[in-house]
Amino acid sequence: MAQMNIPSIKCKIEIFCAINPSENPKKVEVAIQNIFPDCEFEIDKFSVHAYSENLNVLEKIREAIHSMQYQRIYKRTLEKNWERNTTWFYLNKQAAFAEKIAICEESDESPLGPLKVVLTSFNIDRIIEWLIFED
Repeated sequence: MAQMNIPSIKCKIEIFCAINPSENPKKVEVAIQNIFPDCEFEIDKFSVHAYSENLNVLEKIREAIHSMQYQRIYKRTLEKNWERNTTWFYLNKQAAFAEKIAICEESDESPLGPLKVVLTSFNIDRIIEWLIFED
């Protein structure tokens, strides 16, 4: 696989996820780690918050966007949710647990609740561009 040109742009990547009473918090953590390796974690009884400032953690997302031809759906979602220097998207939690990347347009598309991925950067437009378009 070709080395990706990861832009040197400061970006905060946060992943939020509720933990349902029927769920094992460890499995929720694994689901996040499957898609976003090398994140820091804060876990309490009701939620998981993972974060990183390293764009490398978005490599699997970027790869999926390009290999699955998801550019249009991600572009639309990221632009629709873009406010000032932040944008976000949902991923299906069960798919993530199975190491698959499945974007959700609505939170209820993921039966156990989605992973909400929030990107914050003063160059958010460049981050979106890097995620969506080939080098």
